[in-house]
Amino acid sequence: MELSDRYNPEEVEGRIYQWWVTQGHFKAEDTSTKPPYCIILPPPNVTGSLHMGHALNHTIQDALVRWKRMSGFNTLWLPGTDHAGIATQSVVEKNLAKEGVTRQQLGREKFVEKVWEWKHQYGNRIVEQMKRLGDSCDW
Repeated sequence: MELSDRYNPEEVEGRIYQWWVTQGHFKAEDTSTKPPYCIILPPPNVTGSLHMGHALNHTIQDALVRWKRMSGFNTLWLPGTDHAGIATQSVVEKNLAKEGVTRQQLGREKFVEKVWEWKHQYGNRIVEQMKRLGDSCDW
């Protein structure tokens, strides 16, 4: 096996991360006698993509969770997305405005459908970005 002279993250990170998940390294044990340690991830809004502030926040939390895990704690880092929906509503309304439509013109049901479409399109992107950061959440 020949080693590359440069680090190529695409060759390594996805495979290693998936192995960590498959092996259950991020899972909390509900019957554990270890002392518990839990962080509930303040969820990013589903507005499209994570930004540097998210990356910093996630890095700090991930370091704490991994340190506690290595120190013998039963750790749970509980992920989530879009805690309030206000920012998502705003983004969807701005996109509708580009089409010359307001949420009032659409009506509640159609607007909610648009919000769910947006969430399905961009919510998964955020979760995938969190995984690419290496977040050790209990998925």
